[in-house]
Amino acid sequence: MNIRLIAVEVGDALKYSTTLNEIERIGGAIFPFQRDDFPNDAITSSRAKRIHDWVMSLGRHNCTADERTRLLTSFLQRLAATDEERTRILRILGDAGVQDVSPDREVLRRFDSRSFHAEIIAHCRTLFGQGHFFHAVFEAAKVYNKSVREKAKSTKDGSDLMMAVWGPDGVLKISPCQTDTDNNVQDGIKFLSGGLMRAIRNPTAHEPALHWPIGEQDAVDILSFMSFLFRQLDKAVYVP
Repeated sequence: MNIRLIAVEVGDALKYSTTLNEIERIGGAIFPFQRDDFPNDAITSSRAKRIHDWVMSLGRHNCTADERTRLLTSFLQRLAATDEERTRILRILGDAGVQDVSPDREVLRRFDSRSFHAEIIAHCRTLFGQGHFFHAVFEAAKVYNKSVREKAKSTKDGSDLMMAVWGPDGVLKISPCQTDTDNNVQDGIKFLSGGLMRAIRNPTAHEPALHWPIGEQDAVDILSFMSFLFRQLDKAVYVP
């Protein structure tokens, strides 16, 4: 594995799709070590340099080759914002001698058999196929949060967002909110969405993957639940 080549090329590939805060947060969550500084005058982008330093720090970390590959792919695939960027990262890793980073066809077959919501497929399929179940779940939760915020035209985030915009008094309506049943349905989506933020999004955002493991079966169950919520969001009408 040519770690120096990887550090330079992936930093350049991802510098426009993320932020310094995002790089630092993801690096701190995934890697079981502190980031060191590796001067390189040829790198002028602060975001590319931050990615470079995390990858170089991984190269110095004492671990097995398999563990280094797993940590590296988790970090980079989590930073990549689109399937096109994830494909480019896989190509860079392959050219640099990193083996076994392609999705597992059997795992992908199981994923594809579930008829997940289109947003789940778009943002999670590659990560899931590579066995990065923790990051697939986090990506889905983040996308749901963003989608709700945009449709509700809100600046709130996480559980506070869900509790404010769903429910009978919220701006997202999936029922007429005229009967007890209508109101119960609205409250149900509110509490389900708020629970998703507290039980799934927050732990995956703040805990390292090694300390908060998510297996394939749990990932499938969580993504199925989020598919249900995405479909409720699709039906919801914005009512100021």
